[in-house]
Amino acid sequence: MAVMTTIARSIGQQWRRSTINRPWQLHTSRYLILQAFAESLTLRRLSDSDSGIVVLDVNRPESKNAIGKNMLRGLLRCLEILDDDCSAKVMMIRSSVPNVFCAGADLKGSVSDVFIQERRTMAPMEVQSFVNDLRSAFSLIEALSIPTIAVIEGAALGGGLEMALSCDLRICGENSVLGFPETGLAIIPGAGGTQRLSRLVGKSVAKDLIFTGRKVSGAEAYSMGLANYCVAPASAYSKALELAREINQKGPVAVRMAKQAINEGFDMDMESALKLEEDCYEEVLHTKDRLEGLTAFAQKRKPIYSGE
Repeated sequence: MAVMTTIARSIGQQWRRSTINRPWQLHTSRYLILQAFAESLTLRRLSDSDSGIVVLDVNRPESKNAIGKNMLRGLLRCLEILDDDCSAKVMMIRSSVPNVFCAGADLKGSVSDVFIQERRTMAPMEVQSFVNDLRSAFSLIEALSIPTIAVIEGAALGGGLEMALSCDLRICGENSVLGFPETGLAIIPGAGGTQRLSRLVGKSVAKDLIFTGRKVSGAEAYSMGLANYCVAPASAYSKALELAREINQKGPVAVRMAKQAINEGFDMDMESALKLEEDCYEEVLHTKDRLEGLTAFAQKRKPIYSGE
């Protein structure tokens, strides 16, 4: 949580004040809903057997979910709420707009892109500030202690792909289209794309995709390691929910410590990484959940984990 707080501060106190003062609505049904920012983002907490699974729905159909200033403010506030929610165990990010996850500029002009229109009216320093804030917001997603899953159906371009890359797992429909068209606009992916893509698929493949601006299908994204799964069209959410349910049944502290060990140890030398693993293992060693897991195994029943 300390990492989340540090990153959030970098986005600016004026955004923090404006988001905190926004009204949020709480509804009770088969899930809880927190709703904000002109319906563009909805944070849903699933209930019953799926309690612990959180879904962030993106719904900005007029711009194909392009990320503008208001949506970015809403994303920040959603992540702050989620970071404070001890009951959350796994989060999915999905689109409520058909055939699009989050689209950037369509170079053929067939998509009305509010994000690009906003940039046209910005001074260079304002553009830089916005991109810096966008990068910080995606770092907030990456810094969440719980696993995150991007549910991709349709287009995930530019900032949309950068948001997906900040998640731990990516599930693509076969009809998905992923890419970084920025160099065609004489810019580069500036919200983490050059760094996260290269770490995920390797420098050579990342250079190919970014230099050329080439778009790839869901199947090709899976083959190069950009996506964890590629499923039939309109099936990405079902697959993501299946994975979320599997994660949700595991020991919450163990899952968080596993994520920390993998993420923080990735760029360390082996000796330091193994020491980190030792420290993370020690965190689970004295938990009630570890004893519950052993007891449940001996009694041949499913464990009931409390996160303690």
